[in-house]
Amino acid sequence: MIPVGRGAALSAAVGLFVVATLSFASASPAFDIASPQTTPSTTRSHLAQAPAPQPAPSPQPAAPPESIGTVVSLQGSATVMRANATKPLKLKDEIFSGDTLRTSANSTLGITLDDETTFNLGASATMVMDNLVYQSGGTANAGLFNVARGTVAFVAGQIARTGTMQIATPTATLGIRGTTGVIEVPDNATAPGDVAIKLYNDADGRLGRIEVFAPGPNGARLGLLDRAASGFAIRRGAGGGFGAFALQISPQQAARDRGFVGQLFRTHDRGRQMVIQRRNIRQQNLQRGRGQPPGQQRGLNRQRGPGQQTPGLQRPGQPNNLRQLPPPGRQLNQRGPVQQQQDAVPRRPLLQDLPGRGNERGRFR
Repeated sequence: MIPVGRGAALSAAVGLFVVATLSFASASPAFDIASPQTTPSTTRSHLAQAPAPQPAPSPQPAAPPESIGTVVSLQGSATVMRANATKPLKLKDEIFSGDTLRTSANSTLGITLDDETTFNLGASATMVMDNLVYQSGGTANAGLFNVARGTVAFVAGQIARTGTMQIATPTATLGIRGTTGVIEVPDNATAPGDVAIKLYNDADGRLGRIEVFAPGPNGARLGLLDRAASGFAIRRGAGGGFGAFALQISPQQAARDRGFVGQLFRTHDRGRQMVIQRRNIRQQNLQRGRGQPPGQQRGLNRQRGPGQQTPGLQRPGQPNNLRQLPPPGRQLNQRGPVQQQQDAVPRRPLLQDLPGRGNERGRFR
């Protein structure tokens, strides 16, 4: 039991402690995170150092597809179906992989691809440009095309020589080995109509060959055309499978084919010129993308200020040759202000400067 006097003293002491604590609390500034005016400097500095959340990188837009060819000739009307939209074709229109080309009655269409392969579509023809992979000088070039209807003549370009060129029909797949040919697909080609395949000489007289396979990726080989003005008719045999049967080309058919192939060769000649123009435009665009003015070599196109010269270019009075870089461990004699001051101090003669010593090694000036 605490005595009364001592309890009163203890109560008074407790009261003084409480009063002092409340007074100190009222005199201290309030700590409020939401109020930067009352935030202590140390806490404000700590909050400022917290890294801000970075936004997620936006996806890069897909590059537009590159065209694979150009419309070179057009008589009558023709259309292209691309991305489920159909529109009419005109001269110099670009052709893309996946395009479906159609000609109207009494119309013809000529196109040339980047590898100089040329197709000439006759009236009421339908052809699909399935895919073309071509790189100049490459060895893995490939082209796949589909003649679904009508008469189509072709001149094989670089893909037939440096890769694989295939033309599919409803009843056969053709392996083109650098040549000229004509394909005829009637409306009822699957049954019982026949698909006709003919081989002709190129414009320069050279002759390639056409290998014929059954439909499908692993179709059996049906035959080989390697003689000019020869052909196959592809039709179903007795067992239900497709077979290649020798085609008898009548004089009337031969004359008609000569006219159609002659038109193809003219289209091919014009198309090659357009391909060259397309290559030049692409090269210029590529150079602009790298910051190179057209016609300049890479590495010689940097813009320089007055008095500066591109390394390797000829100076007035110099011979027309490129400067050679110094061998390892030696530097060009390019001197700054500090080095020029040092040069003003007399120096000892070098070994090669002594009498009787030729300057065999020479120095760069």
